[in-house]
Amino acid sequence: MAHSIVMPALEMAQETGKLLSWRKKEGEAIAKGEPLLDVETDKAVVEIEAPADGILAGVKAQAGDVIPVGQTIAWIVNPGEKPPVDEASSASGRRMDSKPAPSAAAANVSAVTPAAAPSSARVSPKARRLAREHGVDLARVHGTGSEGEIQAEDVLAFIAAGGTTAGAAVPGRSENPQAEARATRTLTQVARLMAERTTQSWTTAPHFFVSRDIDAGALLSAREKFGAAIQKERGVKLSHTDLLVAAVARALEKHPLVNASWTGDGIRLHTEINVGIAMAVDDGVVAPAIPAVNTKKLGEIALMRRDLTDRARAGKLRPVDISGGTFTISNLGMYKVDSFTAIIVSPQAAILAVGRIADRVVPVDGKPGIRPMMTLTLSCDHRVFDGARAALFLDDLTAAILEP
Repeated sequence: MAHSIVMPALEMAQETGKLLSWRKKEGEAIAKGEPLLDVETDKAVVEIEAPADGILAGVKAQAGDVIPVGQTIAWIVNPGEKPPVDEASSASGRRMDSKPAPSAAAANVSAVTPAAAPSSARVSPKARRLAREHGVDLARVHGTGSEGEIQAEDVLAFIAAGGTTAGAAVPGRSENPQAEARATRTLTQVARLMAERTTQSWTTAPHFFVSRDIDAGALLSAREKFGAAIQKERGVKLSHTDLLVAAVARALEKHPLVNASWTGDGIRLHTEINVGIAMAVDDGVVAPAIPAVNTKKLGEIALMRRDLTDRARAGKLRPVDISGGTFTISNLGMYKVDSFTAIIVSPQAAILAVGRIADRVVPVDGKPGIRPMMTLTLSCDHRVFDGARAALFLDDLTAAILEP
């Protein structure tokens, strides 16, 4: 029986994915669970595994193509079997469109073409929203989708090329648009859509922030106490982030609203505690999550964190790594940042920003003393919980850090 390979939906509200590479050539055998292709989504480069044993056949998409979610791009068949000939079939029932996505250069050229798109051209919901948010006249955007449909990528390319609304003048605009285009940095889909997601979160979620300075002496002692044994047993260095992940999990067990999501109609309380860790990669930031953290030992957390870090930097994250996060930690202490505020990873309700550990003069038993201090800042979605609940969460988190 033939198994279809479709562009997977790896994120909420994802409409397309970019095929980066095939791990197998058409006609080659593959086993279930083997890496089959790499897909670039709005958050990361994800490695997709083969769903069955067989032969890769009927490949309909090539590296660089931007493909609608649910569209069939290949088949895995048994030896001697031919792939289905119905090219309209797909998991989501979408029309097949094997037309390759335009290159970045071609997209920029089409974006600045003065010819208006036909008034009857279809516009995807995401493209319409982007156009509304950025003040783009859709009549000036050239659609590259099937039958001239205007997609989100077309609007983003138009904006990147300096497109404006109805020919409006922009102060400071260069009189040499060609030189300006050469000076414009072309973003990858990960970087571009990361910008879009953070903008969406910042402009739709009513953020508020609570901060607390804590004594990190116990955290330093715990790393020294448990680090040697974990490195010997697991072969991984214990980090401050590992200890914070464990402490956050303990606090979240007491505060289910902080481990929740806003759905648009109400609040969803998550049954698992999956803590994401913000990581810098070449073209942006990703936040792969450690699942069910509250059931893991400290050594397991350290090992999983290192594995996620290595695969994130190598562009080998899997779908399960970037989906299902319920809370995120962003630690900039290693960059010598004292404190900062972070933008919530939608649809999560909170993110914890962690500053560096540094000696400060603070009251100790009523007298000035020097202690290793750290600032924690919790960014919160006011639709899900209020300031009092945020303060109580920080109180329990502080207790968990003081007694690792």
